[in-house]
Amino acid sequence: MAVANAPRPGATSRELPGAVLFACTLNAVRSPMAAAILRHLAGRRVYVQSAGVRAGEPDPFVAVVMDEIGIDMSAHEPMTLDELGDTSFDLIVTLSPEAHHQALEWTRTMAVDVEYWPTFDASIMQGHGSREQILESYRAVRDRIFKRIKDRFGIEGGPTV
Repeated sequence: MAVANAPRPGATSRELPGAVLFACTLNAVRSPMAAAILRHLAGRRVYVQSAGVRAGEPDPFVAVVMDEIGIDMSAHEPMTLDELGDTSFDLIVTLSPEAHHQALEWTRTMAVDVEYWPTFDASIMQGHGSREQILESYRAVRDRIFKRIKDRFGIEGGPTV
């Protein structure tokens, strides 16, 4: 069984896995941001996918804040974990408690590492504050995920956030 926040035996936390899945409650904000950032930084060195417990809808604030760092999110189509065609991941990173619980259940019989990165859901800020305040909360999530990915996988380059 996978252990949260622990690399597999013999692996270093900075090792780049061959296939990574980012999962959250809705595949609309956190998991698509994380997948796009890792794809941007790692290129073709790693297969990256994102999914949610529920699919959700594309979030326009995600497109805005990711475009600010040169990452185009226009092709993202939300999907659920059940809709994934490929389940051959070396690492699943969950970004919400609900996704973490489902990933642990989903991977009970799989040899895959599961890490939990608690990440704020910026979408709850919609309707609370000005457009700029909402964008700031999305930027904070983006920047935290960006730093976490760079630190976790030892990847250099990209915008400094």
